[in-house]
Amino acid sequence: MNTFSDALSWINLRYLLEGMGVTLEVSIISIVISFILGTFLGIIRYVNIKGLSTIVGVIIDIIRNLPLMLILFFSYFGLPEVGIRLNVVNATVIALSVFEAAMIAEIVRSGINAVSTGQMEAARSNGLTYTQAMMHVILPQALRKMIPPLVSQFISLIKDTSLATIILLPEMTYHAQIIYGQNVNYMIPMYVMLALLYFIVNYALSVASRILAKKLAI
Repeated sequence: MNTFSDALSWINLRYLLEGMGVTLEVSIISIVISFILGTFLGIIRYVNIKGLSTIVGVIIDIIRNLPLMLILFFSYFGLPEVGIRLNVVNATVIALSVFEAAMIAEIVRSGINAVSTGQMEAARSNGLTYTQAMMHVILPQALRKMIPPLVSQFISLIKDTSLATIILLPEMTYHAQIIYGQNVNYMIPMYVMLALLYFIVNYALSVASRILAKKLAI
């Protein structure tokens, strides 16, 4: 018990929570960027623009089949070789956003495909342009269907931030490693705290999604 109490001292907990702050910051920014980019790419794939949709589809398939760690390495170590230098936070945000956008694009495309084609026909017959019908009729219905898989993807994104320890992002896992690096007996307490903190964040997101789903009557 002394090991746990020593490991979970206020100094260590505060340091771990500082890492959690970085985790949340990177996660929130990446979620926003990947959702916007993924939605845009998913719509392009759905509307089947000649040539462009095919190119976007190939890029998405390539990214989805690459390991995230490779994208992290490229973002942090590869981009400087072509003159683009990023700090570790920005490199992580870009890597996560690009990787998750490819996943979200497929979720968006599937969500739109799940909406009855009659909805588009009805909207067009009422005088709406294709773009207006997509924005005001199709996408709102598709979004309701997309909430569960989107939340699942966002939870994966939050957990994937731990991979950025490989490029020394000072997030929760990295801070935990620093703590138990000073005393190997702190390893188990730190892993327990990491599990608890990740659970709290991801469970809260899951609960919020269920509440939203009920309100939207999914």
